[in-house]
Amino acid sequence: MTSVRVAFVDTYVLRDAGAGVGLDVLVLRRGRGGRCPGSWETVHGTIEPGETPVQASLRELREETGFTPLRLYNVSRLEAFYQHGSDEVALIPVFAAFVGPHAEPRLSSEHDAAAWLAPAEAAARFSWPRERRAVEDIVSLFGKGGGGLLDDVLRVC
Repeated sequence: MTSVRVAFVDTYVLRDAGAGVGLDVLVLRRGRGGRCPGSWETVHGTIEPGETPVQASLRELREETGFTPLRLYNVSRLEAFYQHGSDEVALIPVFAAFVGPHAEPRLSSEHDAAAWLAPAEAAARFSWPRERRAVEDIVSLFGKGGGGLLDDVLRVC
């Protein structure tokens, strides 16, 4: 019987692009030796036993980029991915992490390149369709630098 489990998190890293331009979105290229080499992704990872999705998001962000966010938001999206090898539907809560305007990532061994791009460019570069779709919601919710009228509900920390 197919099972369903909250298994992964996606965390989109954002920074103020400056001069009223809007947001920059961080994209990471998967390195050789891992899964999907050469693909461009957001911060993505597994929820470890005993972790909440929020804890996993913060840990993966730190591990993959070295960042501790200034603010973390629940994007109010839940993605799903069918893992045919284990016959499991993996649910993926989505987060947005704001970092400082001059922040530069310290890449983990999982990635060999990073780029800050305008949202439309980031969406075009992402390999996974779910990531391209999420960018639209992220810009709608946080395009002015925060959660606006929804900040009290969406802001995690």
